[in-house]
Amino acid sequence: MGVSREFFGTTRGGEQVDCYIISNKNGMRAEVITYGAILKSLYVPDKKGKTADVVLGYDKLWMYFKNGSFFGATVGPIANRTKGGTYKLDGKKVSLPVNDRGANNLHSDHDIGFHKRLWKAEVVKNGVKLSLKKKNGEMGHPGNMDVSVTYTLTDKNELKIDYRASSDKKTAINMTNHTYFNLQGAESASMLDTVLTINADRYTEVDKQAIPTGQLVPVKGTPMDFTKPKKIGKDIDKKEYEQIKLAGGFDHNYCISGYNGKKKLIAEASDAKSGRSMKVYTDLPGVQFYSGNFIGKNKGKGGNPNVPRKGFCLETQYYPDAMNHEDFPQPVFGPGKDFVSTTIYQFEW
Repeated sequence: MGVSREFFGTTRGGEQVDCYIISNKNGMRAEVITYGAILKSLYVPDKKGKTADVVLGYDKLWMYFKNGSFFGATVGPIANRTKGGTYKLDGKKVSLPVNDRGANNLHSDHDIGFHKRLWKAEVVKNGVKLSLKKKNGEMGHPGNMDVSVTYTLTDKNELKIDYRASSDKKTAINMTNHTYFNLQGAESASMLDTVLTINADRYTEVDKQAIPTGQLVPVKGTPMDFTKPKKIGKDIDKKEYEQIKLAGGFDHNYCISGYNGKKKLIAEASDAKSGRSMKVYTDLPGVQFYSGNFIGKNKGKGGNPNVPRKGFCLETQYYPDAMNHEDFPQPVFGPGKDFVSTTIYQFEW
């Protein structure tokens, strides 16, 4: 129980990367690295008391230098997609890198986004606080920013992620964590038997480039409905439903029902084989449910291959492309208004 630190490697520039190991009294352990503020591992007991790592990723630092699937990453300043790589703020155009499908922005920047930065670390009570600074204009985003992400592991078996970002200029901030979960363990080849519930009666419809059309579509009566517990694999290949076909499965923002800016339970996932279950809490208006449709095939932990649909993501967030849709909740922050948010993944077994 407590926090320890281990050397994990060096960056291409020769800077040291550390791994912080956080444990609780119940046998859980989280491992967070200072490169990308990445959740590298999360060990959780099963119903027989056997502990396994339930998140996808890599054993070696150099494998995170590419990390095309964003395993465990802290994503920012803006997660998800922005149409055309542009948005307007107070009538002025903001231009971001065009790095997705030849036309849009995805996760701010693939090379110098927050998931590719070296963060400073400070041990806090049963956790680690990671911080960095972003200069005005970097990645096209206005404002000098001070950013922190704090991972805490509680004795209630909660992995708590606290975000804070301040900017000296008005800007858009929409940070998230891009961990892929497999409740059977990272060695398992599939998560399709995971039973999932999402507290959302609408989702943001997307076009052929995975950009929101602006329409909030009811889930009732469609394969997108997770308002009642359902196996992820049940409807994942129903390509007669256009949204499933476009995304190759699930890769959609769900609009949290009854959103009021306060922390609430928004999703639950469970695995009968291991007996593990996970509850997700957030104070944000949306969650991106991604069924890992396009996980790049490569060598994962313990030599086990990472393959499509091996893990699922529940990325808490403002809606994708929110800055280009005035009727979406707006992630605008700046002097006098910081981005402050908490996401909790709580486990039972």
